[in-house]
Amino acid sequence: MPHVTHVTFPGSTVGRAHYAGAMEPAQVPLPRSRPTRGRSHLPSPPPRSRAALATLAASLLVATGCAAPGDADGADTGGATAGSAPADGTTASAPDSAASPGDATDPSPGETLDLAAPSDVATGLEAPWSIAFHDGTAAGNHNGGRIAFGPDGMLYVTTGDAGDPSHAQDPDSPAGKILRLTPDGEIPNDNPVDGSPVHSLGHRNPQGLDWADDGTLYASEFGQDTWDELNVIEPGGNYGWPEVEGIGGGEFIDPVRQWRPAEASPSGLAVVDGSVVVASLRGERVWQVPIGEPQRSEDHLTGDHGRLRDVAEAPDGSLWILTNNTDGRGDPADGDDRVLRVPIE
Repeated sequence: MPHVTHVTFPGSTVGRAHYAGAMEPAQVPLPRSRPTRGRSHLPSPPPRSRAALATLAASLLVATGCAAPGDADGADTGGATAGSAPADGTTASAPDSAASPGDATDPSPGETLDLAAPSDVATGLEAPWSIAFHDGTAAGNHNGGRIAFGPDGMLYVTTGDAGDPSHAQDPDSPAGKILRLTPDGEIPNDNPVDGSPVHSLGHRNPQGLDWADDGTLYASEFGQDTWDELNVIEPGGNYGWPEVEGIGGGEFIDPVRQWRPAEASPSGLAVVDGSVVVASLRGERVWQVPIGEPQRSEDHLTGDHGRLRDVAEAPDGSLWILTNNTDGRGDPADGDDRVLRVPIE
């Protein structure tokens, strides 16, 4: 089985893990001219420690790496067995004929984040990278691509099913998994399966990763055309793809929250003040999901800044949010893509 062998730093002082093949530049369309969306001008954050800035920068750059051409924001373009999606990369949501336990959208009283107006931290960003496995399992679609160091010091890597849903249930494939590795790419001896980097399986295209203060790992995931997911990740857990999408109520672990793809296509996330905050691409918003009542949620910044790829908590307690409008699927404003700073009041 291929495994992550090192962390590389392509033209930057922040790293991304990759399988021992090349990380190839992606062709990014030039932005179309459009009037800049209005934003208030708030003071820039004060200077940070080098370690804190490196952590935020790594999250933001890895997020743009997930936006290689062909990443389908929850739509299937790689031969999934259940249903289909339009060739333009959009998804067709199933009708909301019956609400599920994870489909409520009312805010939880007393747990709402009060977000102030955003200001720019950086502008003119683009999505430069795609990911390739050294065994030839290259994936322009469903490639996951998120990396994060956990509170245990281990490196966690999300991988999509690479367009072949059967990979997700194959314990010998690195695709459709969340992998857990040492910082130098070795397999920890306390992983769920001895000698395997697999931390969890049954994923279609997991995106964001972050941990609550108690060590609980949360992950967001693109569904196919019915449900996108927020999952609590358990070591050795099986999340069901391609047998189930969303809440199935059977032998697999159900998401704690699900959305229709038109409302979400969830990407990066951060755990902030007792909530999981999730950036959404097709949904063009930030979802706040209270940890204590994950079936209840509230959306913020809906439609204000286009597609949102990642969110991270800055050392001053504000949110940094990365837009993703220049990859051919968005409607870029002047200066896109950008990092926004959003104070929590």
